Amino acid sequence: MLRPEDFFDLDNFEFRAVFDGCDYAWQALSRVGRFALEYITNLEGDETIFGTVMNGAYVDDRNAVVIGEGTVVEPGAFVQGPAIIGKNCQIRHGAYIRGHVVIGDNCIVGHSSELKNAIMLDTAQCPHFAYVGDSILGRMVNLGAGTKLSNLPVVSVKDAETGKRPHVTVTIDGKVYDTGLCKFGAILGDGVQTGCNVVTNPGCIIGRNTLVYPNIALRKGYYPPNKIIKLTQETEMVERVM
Repeated sequence: MLRPEDFFDLDNFEFRAVFDGCDYAWQALSRVGRFALEYITNLEGDETIFGTVMNGAYVDDRNAVVIGEGTVVEPGAFVQGPAIIGKNCQIRHGAYIRGHVVIGDNCIVGHSSELKNAIMLDTAQCPHFAYVGDSILGRMVNLGAGTKLSNLPVVSVKDAETGKRPHVTVTIDGKVYDTGLCKFGAILGDGVQTGCNVVTNPGCIIGRNTLVYPNIALRKGYYPPNKIIKLTQETEMVERVM
């Protein structure tokens, strides 16, 4: 139920090795940066930028960034390594890729969208005003404008002696799972879509093809595939006195 294969079609995903050996999908998040650096190191030749970086875009360390053929990084975008960006992607104006990121083919990172320690499988999209922190987006995932995948609990405080934060835990069917992650946003299976201004609390795990309606603050936990998560509210219309 919680394996990578339960959420994602990994066939023909060029970077599927990032999930190798993972019993739980979230375990891939602890290895994103290391995987990206190893992938870049193993490339033949010195060239890593095969797409187009337009004037006004900034790539912080080209030796730690791969940009695939057909991908366009627009003016005003910032890309920090280690990062892999696949083929035919759009990295639009104002996008901020903060490093430790693996992006597949035909993806969109849009205006004012920020990625940090994240994986996007082929065809995933976060086109407008999104925050994707310590999260995984499956194929054909689309984040509505303003979607925030929150990755740090409000009550997370560093231990005075160790300087470390507590791990994010998730309870599913009465069983508590320690993710081993101090920061953990969300896992969105293939085909998941969120409406505008959705906020997922740290530790949200959403099965394939589930829809999340706009303006929902989603509690952490597991949400099964093929569901519609609705926000029920009442509105009232009254006469306007002029």
